[in-house]
Amino acid sequence: MNRVPLTARGAEQLRAELEQLKRVERPRVIEAIAEARAHGDLKENAEYHAAREQQGFIEGRIQEIEGKLSNAEIIDVTKLNPGGRVVFGATVDVLEIDKDEEHSFIIVGDDEADIKQGKISVGSPIARGLIGKSEGDTALVEAPGGKREFEILEVRYE
Repeated sequence: MNRVPLTARGAEQLRAELEQLKRVERPRVIEAIAEARAHGDLKENAEYHAAREQQGFIEGRIQEIEGKLSNAEIIDVTKLNPGGRVVFGATVDVLEIDKDEEHSFIIVGDDEADIKQGKISVGSPIARGLIGKSEGDTALVEAPGGKREFEILEVRYE
């Protein structure tokens, strides 16, 4: 199987979610199923069916997280020595030259990407355009919305 890159912070968040699901959510839904069973006829018991459906979602998410963690290549950018270059896991402050807007991006794995938090996938056009560049460099990115030019202001490894 292919190894999927994951930041150390992303792996820790997945482990915390897995712990929450196994120690809190799973026992809670099992208790809800037992309580709903005690109410009698299961065919017409909406509480029972809702609890069973929720149990399916929880078990599916547990399997998904365990699969991601088992196939993950966890990269801790704080232990690398990238020499000021943009690499996986780096936080990059850029100036979008055409719009005169500053952005901050963290380059993460596909599963961690969340544009609202400034986390962009390593496979995204912007990340691919920035990787390997250093502070002061410019990157011309062919994005779905057209060409965008970024000047790299700062690269941090947090």
